[in-house]
Amino acid sequence: MVAALSPPRILPSGDAAITVEFSRTIDAEANRRVLALDLLVADQALPGVTETVPTYRSLLVHYDPLQIGFEALGDQLTALSLKPLPEAAATRRWRIPVAYGGENGIDLEDVAKTLDITPDEVVARHVGGDYRVAMIGFTPGWSYLSGLPSSMEISRRQNPRLLTPPGTISIGGIQTGVQCLAGPSGWHLLGRTAVRTYQLGRDPIFLLEPGDAISFVAVDQKTFAEQDRAADAGEFVAELIS
Repeated sequence: MVAALSPPRILPSGDAAITVEFSRTIDAEANRRVLALDLLVADQALPGVTETVPTYRSLLVHYDPLQIGFEALGDQLTALSLKPLPEAAATRRWRIPVAYGGENGIDLEDVAKTLDITPDEVVARHVGGDYRVAMIGFTPGWSYLSGLPSSMEISRRQNPRLLTPPGTISIGGIQTGVQCLAGPSGWHLLGRTAVRTYQLGRDPIFLLEPGDAISFVAVDQKTFAEQDRAADAGEFVAELIS
């Protein structure tokens, strides 16, 4: 017998958005419900809904208050969220190349010391993880991944950097991520990828989507430089393996 799903919290977010919250912590099951509801809302084409934004544990639903009210939309979203979760569908899996350490991963040595293992073991553990895109946000293409091995969990940096390179692969807390554009970060930089998860003028502009599975593979600096030139010309570089 399938256990009944618990109802989410329906929270106002300003006067034209609703947050459907499934958990107050990062949780794989909550994220699964977020993504399932996001698909249902799109499939139902609910009147008044203008945009949805999936996160780790909640779905932000923007709506036009002239077309539908908070309570009416909240009731519809609650009803949809209590529908049985669909069977796991076929998932896109991407293999993303990463040049670890050196100038590409300036925190690799420090992470190894903190975890009391060698830099090579840090790379091996990170490559060995099975990841899933839980959400995209912060800056265009910034992909937050669940699935970091518990042996890799590490507190974020005490002093965040104001600028980190594009393509940075980093870890922080129980997460790892793929950073597309240069920007600030308080995570630990392990390496860089040439993959552009966001690139204007390319079809698609955004490469990864929530729910996609991710595997990493280590490459050397020469390969990274070659892939960086190819990605700059619009190639995906990431390999779609299933």
